[in-house]
Amino acid sequence: MKRIGLLGGMSWESTIEYYRLVNELVAEQLGGLHSADCVLRSVDFADIELLQREDRWSEAGERLAREAQNLEAAGAELLVLCTNTMHKVAAEIELATTIPFVHIADTTAAAVRGDGLERVGLLATAYTMEQDFYTGRLRNDHRLQVITPPARDRKIVHDVIYDELCRGIVSDLSREQYRRIMADLAEQGAQGILLGCTEIDLLVGADDSPVPVYDTTRLHAERAVALSLS
Repeated sequence: MKRIGLLGGMSWESTIEYYRLVNELVAEQLGGLHSADCVLRSVDFADIELLQREDRWSEAGERLAREAQNLEAAGAELLVLCTNTMHKVAAEIELATTIPFVHIADTTAAAVRGDGLERVGLLATAYTMEQDFYTGRLRNDHRLQVITPPARDRKIVHDVIYDELCRGIVSDLSREQYRRIMADLAEQGAQGILLGCTEIDLLVGADDSPVPVYDTTRLHAERAVALSLS
């Protein structure tokens, strides 16, 4: 079993899900008392969120690259960045380390493509929905068409993530808003919905969407465990 390095805390609410999932998946596959061999670094999200908000992505990349190096020094043999949004600085992390980096967009795209889909709706932070580091990778590397909500709904999706889900708040009203937005994306031609922020699976799932949903947190954890046990 290869040691998984989990770089989390962005937010800790979703990092809990990563830790739970990698351990459950290893136990399912190996049985008995087996659990994941992993090391976890959880950063203070307030520091990272400030860098996001002030558009200081270079500093954020330097910070997370150092943390990734610390995980590698601690024996990690593959690296999982437990957030979609901070994959904006994935290149900086990959350049700073020598172990395999499990990219969440590639993992998600593989699942979507495996199901034969070509057009997907994306729910995520405004950074992920509006900038090109994520949608561009899906489009250019995986030939997926990505549909995002209109500006008003993008703000709703973003605000629910930061003001509620990252703080452990799960609201029925917000769930209804997300359900409406997912239905609208499906009406626009989305064949599936990407839950493109690692907190969104705390709020909605397959039963809330008229088309298949792709839980990026679970897919990322499954890929990490597959690589760990390969």
